[in-house]
Amino acid sequence: MPLILFAFVVRLRDGLPLSASTDFEHFRELQERKQQLRTISKTLARFPERGTVKGQELNIFFISSEGVSYMTVCHCSLPVAKAFCFLEDLRWEFTTCFNSTAVSLADRPYPFLEFDSTIQKLKQQYNQSGGPALEVTLAEVQGDLIIHPPQEINLEEVDLTNGTANGHLEQGPASGQNVRLEPVTAPGILSLVLNIVCASLNIIRGVHLIEYTFQDDYEGIWNVVAFLLAFACCVCQCHLYLFHSSLKKHKSFALLSVIVLCNLYLLGLRNPWQLLFHISVACISTLLILRRKLIDRSNDCGV
Repeated sequence: MPLILFAFVVRLRDGLPLSASTDFEHFRELQERKQQLRTISKTLARFPERGTVKGQELNIFFISSEGVSYMTVCHCSLPVAKAFCFLEDLRWEFTTCFNSTAVSLADRPYPFLEFDSTIQKLKQQYNQSGGPALEVTLAEVQGDLIIHPPQEINLEEVDLTNGTANGHLEQGPASGQNVRLEPVTAPGILSLVLNIVCASLNIIRGVHLIEYTFQDDYEGIWNVVAFLLAFACCVCQCHLYLFHSSLKKHKSFALLSVIVLCNLYLLGLRNPWQLLFHISVACISTLLILRRKLIDRSNDCGV
């Protein structure tokens, strides 16, 4: 297996892909790392100039300079200094070919695909010789890494926010990105239907109880609140499944907890089978919400 498998050049301010190396390896972990790499590229402005993301067999390395970020996926056996030496060489080659004006004016993904040939030559040099041609360059990078070590990035720190309709993320006007949630599955559609049924049952019982509450001096007001709160949580679960949201895990577990507590409070008004039905639907919906992930739907242009 080659030591350097994939290289990616993006614009720092919005994560717009500028160029990338052509794929020759297609195993699972590489595809996962590439997806993580694209996710990180959208928030690189938040991180220092150098960073790493450790994986099981493959690691991600990146550097940022003059409004451009250079990223790579490497085998874990490649020394960190050589990985950053590769990125420094990549940065030098890119700045030689393209100036900052061309980068800032780019308005579509991968406007510099012709740079792939340069990336391939550089990858071949490192994969065959195991490092840069000039040892002095490697020594300089090693010394710099000791003084300024790269930050190790935890993927949980990368918080994708600003979810919008149809699972899109809010983007800058020139980002060219199109990030969406995975397609709705058959179990997902079933959970939405069941959630709507539960929400309808809750709102019908809640509205019906309001009439008796007014007649009985508000003695059953908390039952009404429990029905209406369970209704609102069912609606929120549907929304959370259909649309992307930050802190999705926390929100989904909070909704599940409220639904369970509301149904337990209504134990006297519902039999055990009804409670089991409502709680089971909430649990299944929570599981499907957590399993529906973001996917990158940008045009990869064959890279």
